[in-house]
Order: sequence, then structure tokens, then C-alpha cells
Amino acid sequence: MYNNSFFKKILIVATVVFLYSCDKDYNEVGGDLIGENNFDLNKASYGVLGYNQKTGPIQSNNLEVNPLGIYSNANFGQTTANFNTQLTLPVLTTVVSTRPHVESVVLTIPYYTDPLQTKVNADGSRLYVLDSIYGVDKAKMKLSIYESGYFMRDSDPDFGFQQQQKYYTDQNAEFDNLKKATLLNDSSDKSQNEEFFFNPEEHVVVTTDSVTSAKSTAYTPPGMKLNLNRDYFKTRIIDAVNSGKLASNDVFKNYFRGLYFKMEKSGSSAGNLAMLNFRAGKITIKYNEDLVSTTAGVTTTTRVKKTIELNLTGNTVSLLNNDFTTAGAAYAALPSTGNTTGGDDKLFLKGGEGSVAVLQLFDPKDLKGYDANGVLTGPNGVSDELDDLRNPVDGKKLLVNEANLVFHIDTDAMSSSNEPQRIYLYDFKNSRPLVDYSLDPTSNSTNPKKSKAFFDGMIKKDATTKRGVTYKIRITNQIRNLINNKDSTNVKLGLVVTEDIGIIASYKVKTPNAFISQAPKASVMNPLGTILYSGKSTVPVEKRLKLEIYYTKPN
Repeated sequence: MYNNSFFKKILIVATVVFLYSCDKDYNEVGGDLIGENNFDLNKASYGVLGYNQKTGPIQSNNLEVNPLGIYSNANFGQTTANFNTQLTLPVLTTVVSTRPHVESVVLTIPYYTDPLQTKVNADGSRLYVLDSIYGVDKAKMKLSIYESGYFMRDSDPDFGFQQQQKYYTDQNAEFDNLKKATLLNDSSDKSQNEEFFFNPEEHVVVTTDSVTSAKSTAYTPPGMKLNLNRDYFKTRIIDAVNSGKLASNDVFKNYFRGLYFKMEKSGSSAGNLAMLNFRAGKITIKYNEDLVSTTAGVTTTTRVKKTIELNLTGNTVSLLNNDFTTAGAAYAALPSTGNTTGGDDKLFLKGGEGSVAVLQLFDPKDLKGYDANGVLTGPNGVSDELDDLRNPVDGKKLLVNEANLVFHIDTDAMSSSNEPQRIYLYDFKNSRPLVDYSLDPTSNSTNPKKSKAFFDGMIKKDATTKRGVTYKIRITNQIRNLINNKDSTNVKLGLVVTEDIGIIASYKVKTPNAFISQAPKASVMNPLGTILYSGKSTVPVEKRLKLEIYYTKPN
């Protein structure tokens, strides 16, 4: 006999899923069949004014992921990404006995890999493909790691220690000038310093049992694995334990102020750049202690193996240097503030210390207006296109089924460049998500960066060339609100590249002005850029940015 209550619940859930699927399919079909009159849908296109706005130096501390390396882009010049991080102690250490001897000091930071391309060999080893890495494959660079001399505060004294201390992309010289003199990754193996590269090979460690002599092999996924100067860490860490320097993290972070990672070109190599989760990194110090004990007049010395771990989980900052001497002339020539009246032909989106595209929906022409009774008056500060939608001649407003912005990529300019996989549209004036973002329930547990699929913004590629062609963003509810609520403001929208669609916080620009004061944090995290066509009349019609509205008219 069925449990009626349970059966009813299953039936209700199934019905909801079915209706949701139908709604999803309807919206997908209505959005993809562009240019056709399907399901009695009509289509109208409206103007969009777009212009470029550079951010200048921007806040870059405590990002979820950080770039490291050198990336050359024909459109956006060369970016050198350095990095500084504090270290923290997961386990506090207060005593080290006599005659400690350091066996090894190893820095490890994992790389991102593509799980779909990982291959497993018969012996258990794996072949990996690195993910989130840009530039020339296995390009060699000079990597130098130093103890940092810059103390990174948690709070800002200028605001009574009530706000987080901000650090910015252009502070590299300050951190570089204060670094300690000793090179820490001074191994004779040049792949760990002078000829460093992001190696996709896994780490293989073979150990031999001291009793049975049996050998075992351990495989570790690819990652930075560097031997650091043992004498330096004995002096700075092991010998400092008994003085209380490792007894609390507050004391330790002021005593040993962290690590500074510096990247430079190695010979004529173009270099490459990887996105890294430094917070998953650590320094492992393995050392021996000789413990001396006396029993019945007999002195015994026992050697004990011990370990101290230092995590890369304190305050961090991404330090970026942009160079436009050999590439990126068009981007470098863009003014620091945008063409707010005429707009720009092309929109340059650049992550890091980069640029935002600012969009104003509807043609800005304002020759007429309407009063509260729908009677024509003079100009009212509202676009005539929007005014006509709010006040249709027949008194019947459009029923908006779907509204999209479709951005066409300048495929010629981007033909040889890495393309950002996603862009993000937001309320530029108030630095917050659009209502369509907030109402999108879709999530992707396998790849969270592909959540918010209805809102979209993901790159669409040509099936033959595998190169990006367009991005589409749905703003249906944004347009419905503008049309149906006459007191709603047609705010400017911001468009940026994004590293993670789930991160919506904003970071401050270092020198705010009347045009810009902040930009999305996820854009600061992304090292890439793209070039899109704007809605200006000088752009070919087939490439021109338009607001496309699919609608039905009530009877």
C-alpha cells in the first residue's frame, strides 16, 4: 500500500520540475530563434550608447585567486604579475630543544588542472593539462622569492581601524624596495629560479622502507614545488622559536612579514601567466632535534624528527605592471575617462588594472516627454525610445517576453589572443547586480563559475574556428521594470570580464573621480581582455550592439 502523503509530495515535485522545464525550454527557444516571428513573438531593437572607462590602479588585496607570471597580449600590452603574501602558523610553536638541524624547506602551491583532460596511466601515474594558464606553453621566466619587509596591516588607521586596509595593483615598487636581500629559492636547479616554468608534470616521490627495502611510489598533482634556503629558515624560524616569535600569529606576522614573489623575463622568452590559489600553498620545514636525557648518571641523546608548517593565508596583494611599449597601443591611447556623449566604436574590457565598458540603454535623444496623464510635453530627461514604450499611442504596453544584449567580438583583433570565457553586466551607478542576476536560480555544482546560466554572459564560439563570436546577456526583468515603472531610473550599466560569476563585491579604484570609484572584484581577478563592438552608428549594422526585445502585444 502506498504512503499517500509521500506519493502526493512526489507528484507535486514532478509537476513543478515539469513546468519549470517547459518555461526554461520556452525561453531558450524564444531567445535562440533570432529574426523569426515564433509563437506570435515580435522583435524590436533599440539603441545602446557605450564607451570605455579605465579604472587606473585598483584595490587588489585578499583576492580568491591571483595571477603570477608574464602575459603578452597584442591588444592590451604586457602584464607582469607579482605577488606578496603574509604567512600564518596553523600550529603555534614555543620550544625547540638543543642543536636543531634543518633537513629541508619546501614551498608548495598547487596548480589548477582540467579534470576532463586528465589521463590515468596503467601504473597509476597521470597526465595533466593545466587550467587557467595563459601565454606561451612552458615558457621560461625568472622567479625570485624573498622575505617581505612590508608589514600588511589588517585595518586602516585612517578610518579609526574600522575598515579593512586596502592595497593596490600599483604598489609593486613599495614591496620590491622593502624586500629582504637574500634570495630564498636559491637551488642549483635552474627550473626553480632562473628558468622557472609552470610544469604540468605530476610530482613523483619514491621511498624505500628502511626495514623491508620495499619501494613505494607516491604521485602528487602538478604544482609549484621549490626548495628554499635551509640556513635562512633555520636562523629566521627555528632559532627564533625560543624567543617567542612563533608563539602567536600576531607576533609572528610582524616578525616574519611574508613572502614576495617577483617575476622577470628569462632571455627572449615571452613568458606566461597562471592563476593560482596561493591560500592552498604552504612552506614545510622539516628539522631534527637532539633531545638529551640523563638517567642514573647515563646521558642519552635521541634524535627526533619534527615539522613546522607555514601557511600562505595572511593578507595578500596582487601587484601588476602594465607595459605598452611593444603592444596594446590602441588600448594605451584610450583616454582615462570615457566619451560619455558620442560613445566609442569599440569597447575594451580588460581585467586587473584595466577598463570597464559603460552602457546607457536606449538612444539618448530626448526631444519630447509625457506628463502623468500621458500628454506630450517638452524634453523630460528620459530617452524618447523609452518614453514611447512607457506611453504607447494605443495605450497598450508591450508584454516583454525576453530582452537581450548581444555583444559581437572583434574577431580580427582577438584572433591570436586568449579570450575571457565570461563577461558580467551590473548596475554601474550603484555597483550592484541587476535584478535578472539576482532572480536567476541556476547553479552548477561541478563548475560554479558556470552558474547563473539564464543571465548568461558566457562566450559563444564558432563551431569551425573554435574562436569566440558573441556574448549574450539577458536583462528581461530590467527592461520590464523600466517600462512598467515610470519612476524607475534608467541607470548606466557596467560591463567587465569576470573570473567568477558568483563574486559580486566591488573593489575601490585608487584615485576615484566623477566617472568611476569602484569596479567588480571578480574583474580585478581576471588577467584577460576582449574587444567588443559598441552600439555607435559607425559600427556595421550586423556587428552593432543593440537592445533586442521580444514581445507580444495585448489584444
